[in-house]
Amino acid sequence: MEPEDWPEVERIYRAGIETGYATFETAPPPWEAWDAVNLPDLRLVAVADRLLGWIAAKRVSSRHCYRGVIEHSVYVDPAHAGRGVGRRLLEALINTSEKLGYWTVQTAIFPENSASIALHQGAGFRVVGTQERLGESNGVWRDVVVMERRSATVGR
Repeated sequence: MEPEDWPEVERIYRAGIETGYATFETAPPPWEAWDAVNLPDLRLVAVADRLLGWIAAKRVSSRHCYRGVIEHSVYVDPAHAGRGVGRRLLEALINTSEKLGYWTVQTAIFPENSASIALHQGAGFRVVGTQERLGESNGVWRDVVVMERRSATVGR
């Protein structure tokens, strides 16, 4: 992902927000804020004739003991949902993250987002648990399903 991809990334992010089951965010942040937290080597886009989706990861902590643990988000243009774009992005993130020495990739998903849960299970993620009423969204307290994928080679 390059900075010039941001308008399309933001468009797809906004579409995900509008579904009501992708994130607690109510609007995409400005590029500068997004750029400040997401790791440059772990920002990927899927492109055909246009940008179809994106995935990005950030560290979960600045503490040294968690240096190999990242949390990611993946978003696909609704016009291209169900065509394997998310799977290819997730596989690319996993491969890249392992080459960079990360041993755990985690995510938090609203329980209603069954497509995302299935996508992650298909990529080797397991459900760690459910955080109940973790945050409020549009006046409703929401649960999130926490999922992780542990590297078969890194951190063992």
